[in-house]
Amino acid sequence: MLEQKFRHHYQKIFIAPILKMGCKFSPTAITVLSGIVGLLVIPAVYFHYPWLAIIILAFSGYLDTLDGSVARACDNSNQLGGALDIVMDRVVESAVIFALYLVDPSRGIACFLMLFANLICITSFLVVGIFVEQNSNKSFFYHNGLIERAEAFIFYALMIILPGLFTPLAYAYIVLVLLSAFLHLRFFHFWQKDNA
Repeated sequence: MLEQKFRHHYQKIFIAPILKMGCKFSPTAITVLSGIVGLLVIPAVYFHYPWLAIIILAFSGYLDTLDGSVARACDNSNQLGGALDIVMDRVVESAVIFALYLVDPSRGIACFLMLFANLICITSFLVVGIFVEQNSNKSFFYHNGLIERAEAFIFYALMIILPGLFTPLAYAYIVLVLLSAFLHLRFFHFWQKDNA
């Protein structure tokens, strides 16, 4: 939701200046780099450098928003890039959750449920996108969730810098992610009825 609201201003301030440099960067390389950078959250959290971890997470997120814009600007969009982007997103999310567990193993159940919620949500998102694509002229249908990447990163950042609030933040995150999954499926239910 936040991404939709602020995307235009974000694009203008943080993405457009890079695009003016031309097609010097491979969008695929940017995507892979976003995943590699995201993995660095693990040692940063484990060795108790929370603000460094947040900077790393923010930079990884920035690269994740940059790759698609570069691909479109340079007419270099392809399905492999899209698939790789989805995989790298999951790599980063899993790395953050693993780091949160590693620094305090007593969080095991909450971290497992966060991964569980992520798995259910991304599955519902992809399944709805695929089925809508098969039954319409859309190349891929994107249904917005209640909590998306920007909101997830805010939750992760708060969990990192406010360890005392980890448990309520984690369970709020789990509920919102599962609710997003439900809303994806609910949307598809009504879409299917309307297009029967």
